[in-house]
Amino acid sequence: MKKILVINASPREERSHSRRLTDVFVEYYKEHNPESIIQFRDLGKSNIPHVNEKWIAGAFKHESARTPEEIETLRFSAELIKELKDADVIVLGSPMYNWSVPSSLKAYIDQVLRVNETWEVNHEDQRNPYIGLLKNKSLFLLLSRGAQGYEKGGYNEHMNFQSDYLRTVFNIIGVTDIQEVSVDGEAFGTEAFELAKNNSNARIKTLIKRHLS
Repeated sequence: MKKILVINASPREERSHSRRLTDVFVEYYKEHNPESIIQFRDLGKSNIPHVNEKWIAGAFKHESARTPEEIETLRFSAELIKELKDADVIVLGSPMYNWSVPSSLKAYIDQVLRVNETWEVNHEDQRNPYIGLLKNKSLFLLLSRGAQGYEKGGYNEHMNFQSDYLRTVFNIIGVTDIQEVSVDGEAFGTEAFELAKNNSNARIKTLIKRHLS
């Protein structure tokens, strides 16, 4: 039985296309795996704290050397990291905001990228300085974008700081099995966008059959 962690980063609700992609994932996966455990983390509706000086001071100390205040400051980070460690499959739904990710998702990433928790320093190779500590996990990036052409080789690829950034972040913490589905083009016509949504939904179902069967 797999444990699924579903992370939503969009502040929109009914009008969110990335949330609809995660809904499709959950609905189809539960239909075929009713016993699975699915946990949700909603970043778009939460106030994710930013890293501060106490957080940094505590994170770079051994746990036994932390002050009570530093331990308390890191408590939420530890909760988020435990969710990632416990999950077999991570499903991340996010819109593109200003060619990157929403600030809530960036704050989340800052909370979970912690030395000796999700990554450690590779002292043997300065060209490959990070060793990921999260193993045997799959990631599904379910993304939405207002325009089109952001895919590899596309005419807007040079402005896509969403996909590569998220892939890099998760690679660093050890997650290398990454599948990506995006629904693009909301700003450019209803008919083409409806087709894009249908294609994205179908691709999610295909990926679930192929990778999680």
